Amino acid sequence: MPEDPQKPRLAAEIRHAVVEVAFIVFLFYSNLLMGEFNRTNGPGKTFAVALTDIFTIKNFAIAIIAASIGYVVFEYLRKKP
Repeated sequence: MPEDPQKPRLAAEIRHAVVEVAFIVFLFYSNLLMGEFNRTNGPGKTFAVALTDIFTIKNFAIAIIAASIGYVVFEYLRKKP
């Protein structure tokens, strides 16, 4: 039985989307972390405290939604003639 040539292509596109969304999420969290240290750099502010401040469910939801929208927009612009 011959393999479907669309399966490897679909898997590659999904992998590509996951990598791009993950990169956008990484940029989002790195921006939050830098902002956290610039905004409040008082005594006792450690890296661990900053991480617990930025890694919340709300921030994660915002990151995923924004990254998905960003991915769709950039794919549209990339494929636009």
